[in-house]
Amino acid sequence: MQRKVLIGLLVGILAVSSAFATGGQQKAGGSADAGKLVIYSPNTEDMVTKIIPLFESQTGIKVEIISAGTGELLKRVESEKNSPYADVMWGGGNAVLSAQIDLFEPYISKYNGDVIKEYQNIGGKLTLYCLDGSNLLVNTNLTKGIIVESYADLLNPALKGKLIMGDPTSSSSAFAQLTNILLAVGGDYTSARGWDYVKSLLVNLDGKIAQSSSAVHRGAAQGEYAVALTYEDPSVSYVRDGAPVKVVYPKEGAVFLGAATAIVKGAKNLDNAKKFIDFILSPEAQAVYGNELTARPVRSDAVTGTHMVPMKDIKLLVEDGAYVTAHRTEIIERYRTILTSVQ
Repeated sequence: MQRKVLIGLLVGILAVSSAFATGGQQKAGGSADAGKLVIYSPNTEDMVTKIIPLFESQTGIKVEIISAGTGELLKRVESEKNSPYADVMWGGGNAVLSAQIDLFEPYISKYNGDVIKEYQNIGGKLTLYCLDGSNLLVNTNLTKGIIVESYADLLNPALKGKLIMGDPTSSSSAFAQLTNILLAVGGDYTSARGWDYVKSLLVNLDGKIAQSSSAVHRGAAQGEYAVALTYEDPSVSYVRDGAPVKVVYPKEGAVFLGAATAIVKGAKNLDNAKKFIDFILSPEAQAVYGNELTARPVRSDAVTGTHMVPMKDIKLLVEDGAYVTAHRTEIIERYRTILTSVQ
């Protein structure tokens, strides 16, 4: 009996000693806590493959990425709110995520003060990590002899059925494009001039409205459509990779918005989710955005690569974010009414 007790004590001592030794080695080696993180993301493959491996190598956290459109992912977060599968929603327009702010946990990154003032997290839940602007992606093979420099040019009858746009009711980039159009053409979000243009554009689109943002820019790059109403990140990557396309910032003006990330309310891997929010604003991650990717960093000390058109060469418009967030449902319903009328 005494022998069994002695053996048990020795086993216990060895187990504790081993645990301390392991913990001591991890601490000395500077390794972060191992674990898992589930991320829902509408971001491009290029962004995912550049950012996620860097996060995994720095933290030792294994990431599971589930990719889809912003609208689809938000519906999934909503349906899973009693037992969340995702820990982080990484991507999507600020206005779109703000409209469902109750789905997210409060957290402000330790790097928030390093972000350009206008894009800092002041609400407590949404962290803006890169800037993206609305633009036109023009297939140069399919637009020979056709001028495409502005929104007005998209109403050219020669382009009817050769344009493609996303669905603003489900795609955050398409909704950003819609509000960009209203502001650029009409001067605000309610003017008849802006909404009359939307109706004319829908007529010229001739039903070419995609449910996912990737189908929009891919359609122009692969020669299915002459012009895509899309956003800067994937557009510049196609140019960089040699596709027969060019990026056009409409003469009427382009809005640059912050892409948002947030921790899902009730996240099972909360500590790891916080580490990701900090990481995405870290100097290392923001340097990747500035030099390797085709989205613009938000840190005030980050540098943008020469592959990006300087902001000074683009006519910039400033969106009234508070208004758009508060009136998003009205804007969507007015769009739906017009779409129904032209179908």
